[in-house]
Amino acid sequence: MKVASPIRVLIADDHRIVRRGLLHILNASPGITVIGEASDYNGITDILREQPCDVLLLDISMPGKDGIEILHLLKKREPMLRIMVLSSHGPEQFAVRALKAGAASYLTKDGAPDELVEAVRVVARGRKYISKGLAESLANHVIEEDDLMPHEQLSNREFQTVRMIASGQTRTEIAKNLSISPKTVSVYRSRVFEKMGVRTNAELTRYVIEHGLLE
Repeated sequence: MKVASPIRVLIADDHRIVRRGLLHILNASPGITVIGEASDYNGITDILREQPCDVLLLDISMPGKDGIEILHLLKKREPMLRIMVLSSHGPEQFAVRALKAGAASYLTKDGAPDELVEAVRVVARGRKYISKGLAESLANHVIEEDDLMPHEQLSNREFQTVRMIASGQTRTEIAKNLSISPKTVSVYRSRVFEKMGVRTNAELTRYVIEHGLLE
């Protein structure tokens, strides 16, 4: 009888302790093998060039390019790659954006190890894994546009700009990380200020912190 090939998983998280924990959980699960670990976008692409991968576990908060940007880039580069997003944030902050960007699942890091393993198996079969908590959160987002929070009305690029400003990055640093010009960063900043009703970087940062949008 032919033995099924193991599910090949790549772990992408900038915290070594988190990677070690995920590695331990997954390698202890029958039929799953971790093919590598990466701490940033370049590390992910380096590994993908060397060997095939079935499921990528991707942290939403990565250095340089954040998780949403990496999602967009990888789905263009590897359209068949199944990507699961892991986050320290609750689903109300990032889940909708992640799923729209092509994620096959969104899990929080405080979830149960058994759920992580189950999600990997489901996603590897080409399906999406939606937990009960995430399903409830998504249902709450099926509302009128006027009822959305200010940050929920931003485009993905505007949202990235918000988080980078709040993290203290300069206009030049943001431009480099997003591969755009400093002038374009200024345009995004102006749009963000108008949509969110803030006038300064300090007000924007306060909003981001209060709503748990930055680790």
